[in-house]
Amino acid sequence: MHRFTFDGRYAYISPEMEGYAGNIVMILDLKDPTKPEEVGRWWAPGQWLGGGESPAWEGRAHRCHHPMRKGDRLYVSYWHGGLVILDISDMSRPKMVSQLDWSPPFPAPTHTTLPIPWKIMDRDILVVTDEEAQKLQPEPQAFFWVVDITEETRPTPIATFLLPDGHKTAGRFGAHQPAEQVHGNTLYVTWFSGGLRAVDISNPYLPKEVGFYIPLPGKGQKSVQSNDVFHRKDGMLFLIDRLDGLEILESQI
Repeated sequence: MHRFTFDGRYAYISPEMEGYAGNIVMILDLKDPTKPEEVGRWWAPGQWLGGGESPAWEGRAHRCHHPMRKGDRLYVSYWHGGLVILDISDMSRPKMVSQLDWSPPFPAPTHTTLPIPWKIMDRDILVVTDEEAQKLQPEPQAFFWVVDITEETRPTPIATFLLPDGHKTAGRFGAHQPAEQVHGNTLYVTWFSGGLRAVDISNPYLPKEVGFYIPLPGKGQKSVQSNDVFHRKDGMLFLIDRLDGLEILESQI
């Protein structure tokens, strides 16, 4: 399993299961945490090798990174399969509502699909980050996308955010993971060697940076690799670096 989310009872996980090519979506009931029970699962058509399916892609390119729940929907990042919206009104039988895949032409895999809890400018918004992969350079850096899901059968990209290439430092430089705790229209997103970026999506058609923080590299390191961030409601931020541990910050935004 790579990454998961949890709503207090159900866990939405991304396990590798026997008979499947790559990670799939699984829902676990943790009402009794000593006895987790599978409630339902979903996979992209072609992943179930044990059931006679054949993928149209090579290797593990299409696989679940992790699901996020809002209401009776799961928003799932599916790596080079883009993003998938699942109807889980019947958790035992998740059904695909829609899929949006921009790889190709954009080379970076889809890492996180974050539903915004409220409407912005009367639109339902999904923030999506791809994951920067240094091996893909000199291709464009991984993007931060704003996707309109008001008509959920037709998710539509309406804006992107990225940093000028002139900001590049050593190591990976591009989008990775937004704080999944949303307390306003300013989102905090890790950018590997670009540190932590604060992006205002009050106008979802024109996301803009309103702040940033770049940690100092650790001893013997050429750059930082800001990987993940947790945003507490009181403004405290807990920033994880792949190379140098944890920093605790307080937002003034």
